[in-house]
Amino acid sequence: MPILCGRGIYAMRVKKYDMPMKVWIKLFLGSVIGLVLGFLLPENQRLTEALVWLEEMALRIGRYAVIPVIVFSLTISVYELRHDGQFWRLIIKNLLFILGMSVFVIFGGVLAALVFSPEKIPILKEEQIGVFGLDIAGSVKDLFPYNMLSVLASDGVYLFPVCVLAFFLGVGLSYDKSNIKPVISLVDSLSRIFYHIASFFVEILGFLVIVLSGYWAIRFRDILRMEVFSGLILLLAILAFAIGFVILPLFLCFIRPKAKPWKVLYGSFGPALAAFFSGDIHFSLPVLLRHTKENFGVRRRSNIVSLTLFSTFCRAGSAMVAAVAFIVIIKSYSLLGITFTDVMGICIRALIISFLLARHPGDGAYIALAVLCLGYGSGYEAGYLILKPLAFYLIAVGTFLDVMIASFASYSVARTSGFIEEKNTGHSI
Repeated sequence: MPILCGRGIYAMRVKKYDMPMKVWIKLFLGSVIGLVLGFLLPENQRLTEALVWLEEMALRIGRYAVIPVIVFSLTISVYELRHDGQFWRLIIKNLLFILGMSVFVIFGGVLAALVFSPEKIPILKEEQIGVFGLDIAGSVKDLFPYNMLSVLASDGVYLFPVCVLAFFLGVGLSYDKSNIKPVISLVDSLSRIFYHIASFFVEILGFLVIVLSGYWAIRFRDILRMEVFSGLILLLAILAFAIGFVILPLFLCFIRPKAKPWKVLYGSFGPALAAFFSGDIHFSLPVLLRHTKENFGVRRRSNIVSLTLFSTFCRAGSAMVAAVAFIVIIKSYSLLGITFTDVMGICIRALIISFLLARHPGDGAYIALAVLCLGYGSGYEAGYLILKPLAFYLIAVGTFLDVMIASFASYSVARTSGFIEEKNTGHSI
């Protein structure tokens, strides 16, 4: 008997300490290692070129499984939601959340920029004005290519056509159910297979983040030496912290059934790190899908629908960063100041832009700033070029906020719609 007890105790100890490292810890350690290396490495042109190549490889690996996961998971989710009569109710709730979050974040960020205005940015040498646009007509046209299957062979930058294809496939599964059951089972199985493939890449993102955070640190070090943008950097950092770690958790206190804000905040830490150092919302999407499912217990049918809608139409964080940066530019160069009409115009433009950044997963904030400058006119057409050295930081903060909003909102939608399976925090990833 003592021997058995001893073995049992030994087995319990092995089981206790033989647990895999949590994903957020891997991402955190990778971020710290990358930042330390980035700040300590000497300036070297060849090293910088190597890091640019490694950054692109890291982003490619992170995005590798995004399209198949979306296609099969969204297809089966549309079918299940339509079968239960909950599809349009869930879509409308997500769209209302998108609108409400976007208005609050953008108008709130602009108000903060007016009240806590950083120091003026000195006049810098401007480069030639580039051609930037949202290409709305092209985006609509790309939703319906001549061959619907051609969207599966795309480069994965513009994912909304993939979502449209998955929607029609999900609708198609609703017809002739007696003969289509094997296809439904196949799609469901493929969804789970590609989810596990994506999960494998999520597990190794800690190594990739070393490269991303290292290259980020090198650029940030160069910006600090310029001593020009410190006020804007600090303002955006405070706004990002306030929205991501204070306001969004407080928002959960008002939803019913009652939620635990700290649990959602803890579960969002991994995706937030991936978003900040990659600056790419599609790179962060597999991390976000896995964390909302395994940490929050959001069911697949709600999870994939909400996250694809938010990653496509709710880029409020990027738009807010662009609006704040644009106001700082105006206040730095205008002798007349900025009027209430100007502020409202910037807010409304930024709000519209936030719905139209689907083609820009990796540079949303800077593209939004360029569109604001070019559309505003009055001599500010080249304003975005002043902040070109800071573009990576604007993109990082904007993507961080986009992912945090998507995380908290998708959980809120699922909880208020009954698509939550309660999870023990001790089993989180």
